[in-house]
Amino acid sequence: MIEIDDVWKSFDDGKIAVLKGVSLQVKSGELLALCGTSGCGKSTLLSLIAGLEDCDRGVVRIDGRVWQSEREKVSLLRREVGFVFQLHHLMPDLTLEENCLVPVIAVGGSMSAAKIRMRELADMTGVGHRLDRSVRELSGGERQRGALVRALMNDPRILLADEPTGALDEENREIVFQLLLDLVRKGGKTLVMATHDKEMAQRCDRVLQMRDGRIVS
Repeated sequence: MIEIDDVWKSFDDGKIAVLKGVSLQVKSGELLALCGTSGCGKSTLLSLIAGLEDCDRGVVRIDGRVWQSEREKVSLLRREVGFVFQLHHLMPDLTLEENCLVPVIAVGGSMSAAKIRMRELADMTGVGHRLDRSVRELSGGERQRGALVRALMNDPRILLADEPTGALDEENREIVFQLLLDLVRKGGKTLVMATHDKEMAQRCDRVLQMRDGRIVS
């Protein structure tokens, strides 16, 4: 499903090297955890997979295909990949329902079908009764569960999660993480998750350790 071949990435005109020859493969339906301390390159690697960043060298393939043009990358992110961030990135002035429907509007999908799917996902994640509320009225745990609903609205084959529970308290951390695992496994999706939490990582199918821009184990 995902193939990364000798990928390098730097910032600030090459002064800050973030990824240094990373190669890995992720099978369809696999749950992969990327572990490592802050700054090791986990988040940048997820951004490259999603097409949010371009690599300096190397190749990223999704389902055997290299997504090159900006149009292709936008299509990839809208239709093939869902992204759950550490901070929910919901729009605070919209209701939770309006936030969840944004991905569907972006691809011109059926709103009637989308609302059925949204309610199903919202009920599964425990926020069905909060869909009409402004994001400002939601708790941190509710916002992150809402972000999970939004990421799954277009039924992506790949879900990327960047420290998806890092901003939550211990109780909500466990709730959101278990929901994430359940939804991914039930939907047969491929998950790549960046985390520094080794205990959560061990509940995935495979764990890769990153250090200083490289995969070390």
